Amino acid sequence: MTVYVFGHRNPDTDAICAALAYADLLQRTSRPDAVAACCGAPNQRTEYALRRARLAPPRIVMDVRPDLADVCHRESIVAYDDEVFHEVYERMKEHHLGAVPVLDRQGRLRGLLTLLDLLKVVFEGDSDPVLSRQVTSSVVKICSVLQGELRHAVEVDEWSDLLVIVGAMSAEGFTQRLHQFPAGQLLVVSGDRPTIQLPALEHGVRVLVVTGGYELSPGLLQLAKLNSVTVICSGYDTATTTMRIKSARRIDSAIQVDCMTLPATLPVADARKQVERSRQKLFPVLDDHGKLLGVISKSDLSNPPKPKLILVDHNELSQAVTGADEADIIEVLDHHRLGGSLRSDQPIRFVNEPVGSTCTLVARQFRAAGIDPTPNIALCMASGIISDTLNLRSPTTTDVDRDILKWLSGFANVDLEQFAKEFFEVGSALRSQSAGAVVREDCKEFVDRGQCFSISQIEEIGFELFWERSGELHEALVELARERKLDFSLLLVTDIISNGSLLLMSSEPAFWEEINFPCLERHLYKLEGVVSRKKQLLPLVSKLLQNASSPSEIG
Repeated sequence: MTVYVFGHRNPDTDAICAALAYADLLQRTSRPDAVAACCGAPNQRTEYALRRARLAPPRIVMDVRPDLADVCHRESIVAYDDEVFHEVYERMKEHHLGAVPVLDRQGRLRGLLTLLDLLKVVFEGDSDPVLSRQVTSSVVKICSVLQGELRHAVEVDEWSDLLVIVGAMSAEGFTQRLHQFPAGQLLVVSGDRPTIQLPALEHGVRVLVVTGGYELSPGLLQLAKLNSVTVICSGYDTATTTMRIKSARRIDSAIQVDCMTLPATLPVADARKQVERSRQKLFPVLDDHGKLLGVISKSDLSNPPKPKLILVDHNELSQAVTGADEADIIEVLDHHRLGGSLRSDQPIRFVNEPVGSTCTLVARQFRAAGIDPTPNIALCMASGIISDTLNLRSPTTTDVDRDILKWLSGFANVDLEQFAKEFFEVGSALRSQSAGAVVREDCKEFVDRGQCFSISQIEEIGFELFWERSGELHEALVELARERKLDFSLLLVTDIISNGSLLLMSSEPAFWEEINFPCLERHLYKLEGVVSRKKQLLPLVSKLLQNASSPSEIG
């Protein structure tokens, strides 16, 4: 089963590069089924890094909750509407099935056929002496069901309504019965009884079936040819032959054409609600074109397999791909605070270390495993480290980051200093994106002491563009907080050159009065020396919340 390696929502360069590199390491070691994924398109800087590294972006997956396409049985056993009882019954018996979907020969779904419905085909019309004898079939199907041999064949593939008459009476009585029905509709079953076979052939019946392994005499066979009568020799006795002929009836009258079908894109949870009150046991699953993709049963929906995820660059479910709370999270590789929302049924591998970049942790695993990264993957990991540490100038930078970046430079085949310069010159969010996209580009949500809030961060060269757009950016923050039902939203605009930031807020909660940075104007603060959301801004917000929630001292 595929294991998805996911960065956080609204992924930055470190999240996407860590997912790509760790999936590559897993594919080369323990998990060949690992696939890098992300729940948002890369920003322009990340696209630049991947282009330089000649790597395709991760697969975009916005929701990992399983849908029916993920869990249905695609190699399903089917029946066709022009088949007969015997063919379908043998197939269902072989595969121990109680129901099968029915298609036409163009692959279109006709409906559903259950074993109970199928059994009704054999006994169809038993209360009516005429209908009970009627068999809609073809000569070739009847001969196949009887495992017989054709001694003379006329239009064997033609479908028709045949009336079965068993020659188990006197010749006089049989002859009288023959003339009660059109000859072209009659199928006569007879043992080694020339007195029955002769009037049947003279009457020109459609089919004569000779039972018990007997053959027609040469003279009677010649008469059959003259009168265009099809002759089948059956090795079974008359009673068995007659029952088998009934099992050559077409199944189309038993098809449930009004059965419930389910779209392949329907989430499993929604499908479970739809089918729980249905008496139907098996449900055809259809693709976007209405063609059968597979089948699913109620039991399949009761405990479907869960998607398997590895989280990189985050450990809080509020930042994870939609549906992560319903998945099996088997590993976490991160360098942020512990959010406390993650749960698992089994012990998992959890790597969380105070370094500047998740790509540092991934690269260290390459080195520990004695595996040299390819130049593409080396530059990919270097990009994540350069981005998250502002090329080792951020206060989050550690000696481990410096050591790992130096190690990667030996594989990347590029001048990393020049690459870093070009990387930060590319893709100003303020120059190329709408205000709404800017505040969502690298946005993480947090919950602390009952307060729900988000912190977005962008890196720019200078603040000129910010001043031009501060009004619309504030409106976008307000809309983001309203849309996601947050208490407030923050945008940290970092100047890569000066190593300082401006902080724009959707609103200023009461606890914010204790902030120790200068207010430039309403909702806007200057944060000198603050460049890290993780190590500087988030701890600041948490400290203010802690102080606000502590009981006042009594003098």
